[in-house]
Amino acid sequence: MGQGIEPYRVALIVEDDFEVRGLAAALLEETDLKVVEASSAEEALDYLNRHSEEVAFLFADLRLPCLMNGLDLARTVRLKWPWVRTVLTSGGPLDDEAGDVPRDVRFLPKPWRALEVLMEAERAASQSYRGH
Repeated sequence: MGQGIEPYRVALIVEDDFEVRGLAAALLEETDLKVVEASSAEEALDYLNRHSEEVAFLFADLRLPCLMNGLDLARTVRLKWPWVRTVLTSGGPLDDEAGDVPRDVRFLPKPWRALEVLMEAERAASQSYRGH
């Protein structure tokens, strides 16, 4: 029997800034979740389309390169994979362009506090044990 990842055990970090993504990854590696990194919403969606059953937590920057921003990604994830706990973050204010954040998506301003991110990840990990 192959060695697979337990269902709903991945934290997907979506951040185009390499240093910030690395910091988030190092932080989330302290949890029970396996960390997967993406630099764009499109890259994250590609991963989700192939491995959505493994993802428990999405931590994404609001401002991302390419066509989709973090809010577009969050909306798509909430529609297609509603069990994925989603947190958006940004160095700027949550302005009009991001006005319609889905109600079950948390927003953490940058610089985020490590404890807040860890608490969200732990909630995702504990939810994943109960299934979606």
